[in-house]
Amino acid sequence: MSDLADDYAGAGFGRPLDWGEKPAVLLIDMVRAYFQPDAELYMGSRDCLDSAARVVAAARTAGVPVIYTRVAYGPGGIDGGLFFRKVGALRHFVTGSGSDLGEIMPDVAPEAGDLVITKQYASAFFGTTLSATLAANRIDTLVICGVSTSGCVRATAVDAISYGYVPIVVRQGVGDRDPRPHEANLFDIAAKYGEVWDEPVVTERLAR
Repeated sequence: MSDLADDYAGAGFGRPLDWGEKPAVLLIDMVRAYFQPDAELYMGSRDCLDSAARVVAAARTAGVPVIYTRVAYGPGGIDGGLFFRKVGALRHFVTGSGSDLGEIMPDVAPEAGDLVITKQYASAFFGTTLSATLAANRIDTLVICGVSTSGCVRATAVDAISYGYVPIVVRQGVGDRDPRPHEANLFDIAAKYGEVWDEPVVTERLAR
């Protein structure tokens, strides 16, 4: 191993977390804003969307719940606080703005009975009912796909482990506009906050 790898291993980072008894798939902000080429938040690739669609299909076949998040704000972003002021492109998610960029992509569209959580901040947990819903349904493992790796995915993974849920991030099912923060955050998540698994491993596990 490299000196850096030895250093991380010596500090005890990266110990594995086990897949629990009852998983759910969580799709974070898979909306048009990130996949429409003329949008400010366009990431330049739809690879993570295609991967997420395969994970969702595997979950549905196995009867595993699929949960979605999307972002929406009240008039003028009144409920977006400093986050809304910090990130200008969030104005496209204001309710009544006439923009369709907050719509979930049809490739992974919710079905009847799926839960869609509306959030205003990065984490899917912050200011939402997600943790209470997971607890009530005895969910213990969150399979995470979505965007962006360095933002909402990481924030959600950190909160997931903080609330006692095992976060399993699907490597091919998450994306970012820049490969540098993408890879750095996957490294950090695997070291400190959860698991980062390849898509085939996840779909095989969902099928059990």
